[in-house]
Amino acid sequence: MTVTGTDFVELDRIAVQEAVRVVDLATPADWTRDTPCTGWNLRRLVAHMTAQHFGFAAAARGAGRRPEYWREPEDMREPARTHRSAAAAVLAAFAEPGAAEREFTLPNLGDFPGGQAMGFHFVDYVVHAWDVAAALGTTVDLPEHVLVAALGVARAVPADPARRGPGSSFAPALEVPAGSGPLEEALRLLGRSPERWPVRG
Repeated sequence: MTVTGTDFVELDRIAVQEAVRVVDLATPADWTRDTPCTGWNLRRLVAHMTAQHFGFAAAARGAGRRPEYWREPEDMREPARTHRSAAAAVLAAFAEPGAAEREFTLPNLGDFPGGQAMGFHFVDYVVHAWDVAAALGTTVDLPEHVLVAALGVARAVPADPARRGPGSSFAPALEVPAGSGPLEEALRLLGRSPERWPVRG
C-alpha cells in the first residue's frame, strides 16, 4: 500500500493534529457516546487511538515488537490529555531524520518500510478523526489534498473479506454512491457509513 512520492510525514501530522482538535472538543458527558467503531464508546476509541500513537512511535524507533507500547492506557480519566500526549510522541518520532526510511514492525502485520507504515497510520487517523467527530455530531476540517491522499491509500487497502470484519482494522467495504467526495469514498471503502452519523446543529 503505497502512494508514490507522497510525504506521509506531513500528511500524518495534519491528520493527527485534526484528530487532537476533535478529541479536545469532547466534554465529560461525551465519553460514553457510541462511535462508528462498533462496540466502542468514545473513551474506548480514544484509548485505542492513544495506544496506536505510542505503538507507532515505538515502531519508528525500532521497538515495534515490544507489546507494552501497544497496550491501551489503564488510566483514561483524562482521555483528551492522555491522547494529546500520545499524539505529540508519534509526531516527534515520525519527524526524526530518516524515520521514513527505517523498517517498522507492526504487530500482526509484519515489517514495513517506514513510509508505507506511516501511510497506514495516516489513513487510520483521517478515519479516526472522522469517527470522533461523528460521535460528537460535528465534522472534520481537513484540506482537500489530505483527503485525496487518504482516498488513494484507502483504495489500496485489500478488500478481501477474509481480511475485513471483527478483529481486523477495517469493516468490509461498502458501495460508494456516484458523486461521492474523497472523504465519503474513503470512509465507505473502509467500512464506515457516513449517513448514519448526521451532523448536529
